[in-house]
Amino acid sequence: MIGRPSAAASISGMSINTTAAATDTAWYELALCAQTGPGFFFPEPGSSLRDAKRLCGACEGRTACLEYALANDERFGVWGGLSESERLALRPRSR
Repeated sequence: MIGRPSAAASISGMSINTTAAATDTAWYELALCAQTGPGFFFPEPGSSLRDAKRLCGACEGRTACLEYALANDERFGVWGGLSESERLALRPRSR
């Protein structure tokens, strides 16, 4: 979220910096998702997200992935181990 006030959240002990650079994708080189198909992280509506979240939980790039998704307003799929609705809950509320 470039240009917005700095915000931080914590999920399962992860500190999330939502002001991460929107184009910093170096984390993707090591990400486990780079080794699987996109259908795994963007399942059909109503499908389980459990397997994607489990893979994210074992990934070194999880925090950076989540920061990227929040900074770029990714609205679909599993990013950083969180679903769309879980990421939405991390966003600062508008006043």
